[in-house]
Amino acid sequence: MKLEVLVSAVEKDAAALISQMNIATDAILVNQCDHYGYESVPISGGAVRCFSMPERGVGLSRNTALLHAAGELVLFSDEDIVLSPDYAEKVLDAYRALPDADLILFNVKVAPARRTYWNRSTGRVTWKNYGRYPAYSISAKLSSLRRANVHYSLLFGGGAKYSNGEDSLFLRDCLRAGLTVYAHTACIGEEKERPSTWFNGYHEKFFRDRGVLYHHLYGMLAKPLALRFLLAHRDVMCREISVKKAWRIMCEGVREAKGG
Repeated sequence: MKLEVLVSAVEKDAAALISQMNIATDAILVNQCDHYGYESVPISGGAVRCFSMPERGVGLSRNTALLHAAGELVLFSDEDIVLSPDYAEKVLDAYRALPDADLILFNVKVAPARRTYWNRSTGRVTWKNYGRYPAYSISAKLSSLRRANVHYSLLFGGGAKYSNGEDSLFLRDCLRAGLTVYAHTACIGEEKERPSTWFNGYHEKFFRDRGVLYHHLYGMLAKPLALRFLLAHRDVMCREISVKKAWRIMCEGVREAKGG
């Protein structure tokens, strides 16, 4: 099986980023900058095809990479991820051990304050736990994604109208399409800390955007699940805006998503 890394970046030097990320297989780098362009950068394990584009949005970037992808397996990644020297071997071994898998979600080390998951056992990802995983944990069989006709939302994520959540929507669509998703204990890299491209505090836009996301994720359950979310995280998220007000703002986001 051939593995291809799909990288989303903003205003980066291609050669420097390839070295920094430790990319050692074929890859596609979509660099959002101030111009259109293309170059192929040879590496010892293949080549990195680099596409430059001025349009913004992480969903657009990932979809562009998917459009040009040619590997049997694809691994989504970001400019702040440093891949392990043996990442390709770990990914390939996992798919050999789980032949029915359409997607496998791997561990990536991040700062404790940013951690939303850590796979302590290998097993199926279901409707109960799919919302915890970031895009850079996701690998997939390219043929499965194309057969299911799934792609990233252009409404959510860095550079889009609403802050984040494109990764959760992507996994939801994969599950809806009947794809088999596994979580795996292998760690394939580490996040290099940097300022967030979308998060700058628990303000009104944060909660409103989260309300819009919850409508798209949970439908009729959006409002009660929004309240549960706020109660679970109130010590961190509701220091300046009360739980009651934050819930009201999230409900406004739900109504906005409905068009009301």
